[in-house]
Amino acid sequence: MGKTEKQTTKIYGLRKRWLVNSLSPIFVVAVLVAMTFCVIMVNYYYNMMLDGLRTRAVHASDYFTTFSMNSYAEFNQYATRFTQEFTEKDFLEVQVIGDSGRIISSSSGLTTGLTPDTTDITGALQNGVLTDYRGVDPSTGEHIMSVCAPLVVNGRVQGALRYVTSMSAVQREILITVAVAAALLLLALTMVYVSNMVFINNVVEPVAEVTETAKRIAGGSYGAQMENHYQDEIGQLIDAINDMSGKIAKSEKIKSEFISSVSHELRTPLTAINGWGETLLELEKTGGGDSEQRRRGVHIILKESRRLTTMVEELLDFSKMEDGRFTLSIEQVDLQAEFEDAIYTYRELFKQESIELTYDGGDELFDPIPGDPERLKQVFCNVLDNAAKHGGAGKRIDAAVRGDEGRIIITVRDYGPGIPEAELPFVKQKFYKGSSKARGSGIGLAVCDEIIHLHGGTFDIGNAEGGGCLVTITLPRA
Repeated sequence: MGKTEKQTTKIYGLRKRWLVNSLSPIFVVAVLVAMTFCVIMVNYYYNMMLDGLRTRAVHASDYFTTFSMNSYAEFNQYATRFTQEFTEKDFLEVQVIGDSGRIISSSSGLTTGLTPDTTDITGALQNGVLTDYRGVDPSTGEHIMSVCAPLVVNGRVQGALRYVTSMSAVQREILITVAVAAALLLLALTMVYVSNMVFINNVVEPVAEVTETAKRIAGGSYGAQMENHYQDEIGQLIDAINDMSGKIAKSEKIKSEFISSVSHELRTPLTAINGWGETLLELEKTGGGDSEQRRRGVHIILKESRRLTTMVEELLDFSKMEDGRFTLSIEQVDLQAEFEDAIYTYRELFKQESIELTYDGGDELFDPIPGDPERLKQVFCNVLDNAAKHGGAGKRIDAAVRGDEGRIIITVRDYGPGIPEAELPFVKQKFYKGSSKARGSGIGLAVCDEIIHLHGGTFDIGNAEGGGCLVTITLPRA
């Protein structure tokens, strides 16, 4: 239960971080765009209203002043007629203002006699210029927009013509526009949120499955597999986890087999050494046995000791390979001479087992090459020993050295049963022994392959025509 809660918390954190990191910039940009749009629309409405009022005021004031008026009474009479005949009373109010700032006549009739004393009236009467005002009407307390144009009669400002409109209708339009923009913004953010949730869920769910499988693998369930329903990077990750799990399971199986095999391989020579040691000690105490029996016992002890030494050296080399400490001591090496030393050493040993070892050194002499003579000899001895161990039934082993286009090629062939074709791709893998019943740790060929690789060469194993196994070692000339 604790693991599930912890995993849920982590996934929630991933979802939360994703949403915050993805939605925050989008939200900020969307809000800025919406605010900019609203400001533009507000300015558009206000400017459109203001331009309409200015146009009306200019035309009306020009028309008003075209008539000749000789007295103030005549001015008042014309102002009254002008406001009464005004046809746009439903959404505009036109006012004629005297030079004292008092409203002489109004199209609504409600403001006549009032003195608004706003900046537009002051600007028109005192400065003789078209002036606008937006704010609260001192007389009514209503939000208005007004434009006031001076009325010039007989060369002097006799009054002003003022157009007034309420801002409530415009503000209502602005509120509707803002509401629509907010609704569209909310809809867009909702769509982004939903799409992000769908996307993150499609990521989080397989990640949770991968996490759970990885925990199972870490807990020892090697070989655990997941079903892959994805064709994207998640699918590649699942394939990689499945492949890793399979390889770990295979590695664990090989390791178990290796431990069992090595335990058996170590037990056999140790049993022989221990048994013959006790036998020789008993013979020494009793004075029994002949010299041939004692010589045979010592020979067996030495043989099994060498086998143990070889296995321990292979294990040490494998350990160095695994942690990157496997290195070479490079010097100039006569490769042909080193290989011939190994041939001569094993030729006598093979005779004891009735195996004929032939060697073809060719007619070419090769210049020394840079290499590690001890490691190279280790490879040659291992290959020859394997040839006798796995192909000794053929009672013949052929070894040869030849040159070819900048390379030195060494071949060792036995005439035994060869290697099953299904096992050929794996014979150089660590711990792999295949169907062979021969004794060994299963890492000798892996070590040989690593040594030749470090020398810049190749180490190939295959079946020869006519039967038997063929090992080909290729190294670059100096």
